[in-house]
Amino acid sequence: MLIGFFFALREARVPVSIKEFLTLLEALEKQVIAPSFDAFYYLARLTLVKDEAHFDKFDRAFALYFKGIEAVFDDKAQIPLDWLIQRLERELTPEQKAQLQKLGYDKLMQRLEELLKEQKERHEGGSKWIGTGGTSPFGHGGSNPEGIRIGGQGGKRSAVKVWEQRSYRDYDADRELGIRNIKVALRRLRRFARQGAAEELALDDTIRSTANNAGWLDIRMQPERKNRIKVLMLLDVGGSMDDHVERTEELFSAAKSEFKHMDFFYFHNCVYDYLWKNNHRRHAERFPTWDVLRSYPPDTRLIFVGDATMSPYEILAPGGSVEYNNDEAGAEWLARFCTAFPKCAWLNPEPEHSWEYRQSVSIIRQIVGKRMFPVTIDGLERAMRLLSR
Repeated sequence: MLIGFFFALREARVPVSIKEFLTLLEALEKQVIAPSFDAFYYLARLTLVKDEAHFDKFDRAFALYFKGIEAVFDDKAQIPLDWLIQRLERELTPEQKAQLQKLGYDKLMQRLEELLKEQKERHEGGSKWIGTGGTSPFGHGGSNPEGIRIGGQGGKRSAVKVWEQRSYRDYDADRELGIRNIKVALRRLRRFARQGAAEELALDDTIRSTANNAGWLDIRMQPERKNRIKVLMLLDVGGSMDDHVERTEELFSAAKSEFKHMDFFYFHNCVYDYLWKNNHRRHAERFPTWDVLRSYPPDTRLIFVGDATMSPYEILAPGGSVEYNNDEAGAEWLARFCTAFPKCAWLNPEPEHSWEYRQSVSIIRQIVGKRMFPVTIDGLERAMRLLSR
């Protein structure tokens, strides 16, 4: 069975060697772990994965290969009560949804503080307390046009703050494109120059020099033509962007191969006072946004990639970030980027026809000077033409 698992990892492009696989078998033979499915997962990841960048590939291959095998290891496991009693999303009529009150950001935070002091037990299906499956603005799994999500998964994507630490994964730069035309569209952003040492044959000069030398071969070399465009890419990750991971990975992979002078950072929903490069260590390895703004020349092409779908508070209000209390509004940081890098564009993977129905998209379009383009072949070509001027 484990030999099949080894080949499943290789097929998922996890760089696993035979030596590492033998180390896993030796550890199992010596019973270094308890007979637990979770323990086997961590042992396998420890012995077979050499780089955190491959954790996501490993998890997907592991889940696909061992799907439904948990019972072999622990047939007496009990499912937590919360998993069983959380109901499906409540079906509310338009009239009921219209009755749900939007408190506003400041009142939401004040009310949450009061409930944290008063509430002593779990609640489910209500309209007041912190709970699940109800119409209260606090909790998860329910329906409210504006609230604070605490635990669990979001559904409506209208939360103004998320009270939990979430794990995002890096976009995979090695992912092969499903649509080769994306690369072709990105090639419109090119400005070639001959720089560096002489590395390639200068055919015309060689012919001319040889002719002038009475037919004696006189080889001439010249610097290679290289694209001197510098690109800075800021990518939204997590939350609603989970719906667009495949397309964003295709775009990211294409950009990494087409732009030789490209750097990137991640953000979540909106840009604030810090960015990061590794989503597994985003709370420990942060880059101050001011440093990023000052580290690149003004002729750098700036490309935002994100669906711009969030609560308007996250853009316009100090403390509007769903993850922490930011001192300055995201709109101020976006404006600073647009000023520092006049040649910028925003690529949105959401369908263009849906933009007019989302207030946050309209706000960001206004901030970036309506330089927002869909992640389609036509949209990418329009964006690259704009950035190449």
